Amino acid sequence: MNASPADQSRLVEVAALDARIRNADNARKNPPQAARVRELIAARQELSQELTTRLGARDDLRTELSRLESDVAVVDARTARDAGRLAASTNPKEAQSLESELAALARRKSDLEDTELELMERIETADAAVAEQEALIAKTNGEGAELSAEAKRIVAEATAAVDAATRDRAAVASALPAELLAMYDRLAQRSAGAAFLRRGTCEGCRMVLSGTDLQMLRRTEDEVIVNCPECGCILVRDGESGL
Repeated sequence: MNASPADQSRLVEVAALDARIRNADNARKNPPQAARVRELIAARQELSQELTTRLGARDDLRTELSRLESDVAVVDARTARDAGRLAASTNPKEAQSLESELAALARRKSDLEDTELELMERIETADAAVAEQEALIAKTNGEGAELSAEAKRIVAEATAAVDAATRDRAAVASALPAELLAMYDRLAQRSAGAAFLRRGTCEGCRMVLSGTDLQMLRRTEDEVIVNCPECGCILVRDGESGL
């Protein structure tokens, strides 16, 4: 097939636009933040599960503390009742019995208060553990939100780049002979499609052509379509080809 050197050069422009479209489309589908966002989502799930565990442990301690406080209130009520009965009692045996019960109630209250103090310390530790986990989740959410916003910006920019390059490609391709463009499209499925020959090197595959290949190209008219012997793309020759 023959084509004017100008049309062959336009093929390289089409190839460059196709590469731009592919790169922008890849950026649109796979923004660099995507992998980290997925990691953060998985981490947040684990952190949330751990938070649920810590909240449950804290709630159990608070329930136990409420039970103890109720027991203390019962002891206080019985103590007040017995103290009143002792103050009004004139029976020595009854007074002795009430005094014994009041002593037992005092010991019971002391034990309950000791347990309360221990539980309050454990609740304080549990509160700190919950706060720590909530801070980790907040940090994870913050990073995720920041990365997601950045990813959306990149996707929007990449989408705009795809649209712009697609319009430019259509404009350049419309000026090319249909047969030449069809040939390029077939070759572009497995190579760069078209590339300049620069100083004896194919810019499509970066392979240096042999002396025999270069000699053959020197004998070939500029209008004749030639292909890279390595990758098969259309080799476009100009003053910098080294021929």
